[in-house]
Order: sequence, then C-alpha cells, then structure tokens
Amino acid sequence: MSMITLGLIINPLAGIGGAVGLKGSDGAAIVAEALARGAEKKSARRAAQALSVLSEYRDRCEFLTCPGDMGEALVKELGFSYRLLNIPLETVNTSADDTRKAAQAMLAAGVDLLLFAGGDGTARDICAVVGDSIPVLGIPAGVKIHSAVYGITPAASGEVVRSLLDGKLVDIKEAEVRDLDEDAFRNNQVRARHYGDMRVPQQGHFVQAVKQGGVEVEELVLADIAADICNDMEDDVLYLIGSGKTTQAIMEELGLPNTLLGVDAVLNRDLLAADVSAGQILELLNQHPQAQAVVSVMGGQGHIFGRGNQQFSAEVLRKIGKKNIRLISTKTKIAALDGRPLIIDSGDPELDKQWAGTMEITTGYRDRIVHTLS
Repeated sequence: MSMITLGLIINPLAGIGGAVGLKGSDGAAIVAEALARGAEKKSARRAAQALSVLSEYRDRCEFLTCPGDMGEALVKELGFSYRLLNIPLETVNTSADDTRKAAQAMLAAGVDLLLFAGGDGTARDICAVVGDSIPVLGIPAGVKIHSAVYGITPAASGEVVRSLLDGKLVDIKEAEVRDLDEDAFRNNQVRARHYGDMRVPQQGHFVQAVKQGGVEVEELVLADIAADICNDMEDDVLYLIGSGKTTQAIMEELGLPNTLLGVDAVLNRDLLAADVSAGQILELLNQHPQAQAVVSVMGGQGHIFGRGNQQFSAEVLRKIGKKNIRLISTKTKIAALDGRPLIIDSGDPELDKQWAGTMEITTGYRDRIVHTLS
C-alpha cells in the first residue's frame, strides 16, 4: 500500500471571536478581546473531527506538522505517525506569519496534500504562499467560511482524504479563496474580495464527456484530454510523449505522426525526434532543460513507468523530475483499478520510494483527479 504525506496546519485562534460576538478573529486586538470575554479555542476540536475519520488509516499516512497546538498535540493524541517542521514558530500566540512560514516549509517538503484548520483569513495566508502549486483542503474552523476550499463540515473534509486513501476517484478543482472585511462586517456591511485560487480535492464523479447513465465515451474523453494537454503546451519546452492509445490522441491533435509503442519528442508543436531511446532522451534533456513527459496509465495494472515505456529510465526520470510528469487517463480506466494504487517500477527502488505518495491525472478538459502512487 502507498504511504502518503499529509501536511497539517492548525490555526489555534481560528473562530475564537465567533461565540463571543466579535464576528471574526483577525488581528491581535480581536483575539485579546475574545480571550478577555472568555472565548475558548475550538479549532483543534474541529480538526480532530476530520482526522478521526482517518483513524483506521494510521499505517497509510504520515503527517508533517507544526509544534504544539498548531498540529503536533492533535496528531500525537490521535496516534498518527508524524514529523515536525524544523522552523521557528510562535506556538503560543500564533500569527498569520507563522501560518505562512509553515505553508512555505510544507511546499518545499512536497507534501501530497496540505490540510489546514481555520477560516478565510487562514485560507488567504496559505493561498498567498502555495497558490495552485499543491493540493490543499480546508477543515472549517473559523467564523467566516466564504472560501470554496473547505469541506462542508470537518468530517466531510476527512471523508475526502479517506476516499483518496481508499483509491477512489477524487477530483482536483480550482476553488476560490474569498474573505470579508471584518471591520465592515461588524458595521453590517458585507464586502467580500477574491484573493486567489487553490487546487482542492473533491469527491470523484463521472461527469466528463458523457452521453447517458454517467458512462464515459472513450473517444470523446481522449479528445478532451488531448485538447487540455495541447492548450497547456508552452514554447521552447520539450515534451516527451509516451506510448499508447491515450497519448496518440495528443499527437493527432497536433497533426503529427505518432510512434504508438514508443516515445516521441515534440518542441514548439513540431516533431523534434521520433521513437527515441533512453540515451537519446538524455541528450535532448541536456539540450532542452525545460521538459515535461506525458504518460498514460496502463489499463488493468496501473503502471505508469516500467511497462512498455522503459525509455523513461530511472536516470531520465530523475532528470525530468516528478513535478514535470503529466499523467493522463480516462476515469473509467482508473475506476477499474478498484482502489489499487498506481505503480512505478523504474528499476531503481530508491527512486520508486521517493516518488510514492500521490499523482495528479488529467482525465478530461480542465478535469483532473488525484490518486495514490506506490
């Protein structure tokens, strides 16, 4: 089974002003007033409701979290395996700066999913750091929850993570981060502002290229996938198009000849080299350091490397980097795995171990899911 790394940031002061009528928790003065009025810290309790859903998966996930009330106390209490961020944080009187520092460290560490408990202010702080770089999911714990990055309840947030661990279809969608002006809100004025977007996992579903009964039409889905990949192609970036019928649709969209059982190199939407070997790929990568590989998931088995595409050797994969791999597949093919993880078999066990966790898969036009990788 695949082990995934979950980042966890708890804003201990989130929602502290709600019960005492302060309509928010932003700013040291409001926090001080809330505590003076007898407010209780509730965000850890909300986060516990989400993480309790994952209790049976303790051997499937590890947390990277913050000291004290920002995460450590809760995961320790619930018996999860965890590592602490090695950065200075103020864990008593926490601030927005602490949230941003933690998010930056988790972004650098490459967590598979960043969970955070807070409100719209916390979402703003995290969005300012990670943007759309990594999947993020909020556990609602604040007074203001206008952003679309939260589960509808803490338990619902936990259910999304459980679906990911179960290998179910989990969509990745861009969701808005919005926040109200608290001072205006206290004067009965609603002024919401859009601060950015983050990529948020949601329960998977079949909605892409359907006719009836929620069943995918393969040729329509492949056309949608190809359109998505081609629209994202950038100038002077080397694209290594892997083997298979799914990737063939991309070459057809570009109007280029395709090596069905090989790897083709595309630059500026032209065929640079056909049916390249591992050695030739390394030479091309030395000439064109900006590169991406587009690879399909093998139906039935779930392999992404090591079956029919050995041209992507371990040396090649290390040079390209995991973040520059674009996986493509129909949702029907992923659902047929019946919860089994994707598999990497590069011939280098250390690389396979390093890359284990999760991968995003393009499953249609502007439609992605996230799935475990073993």
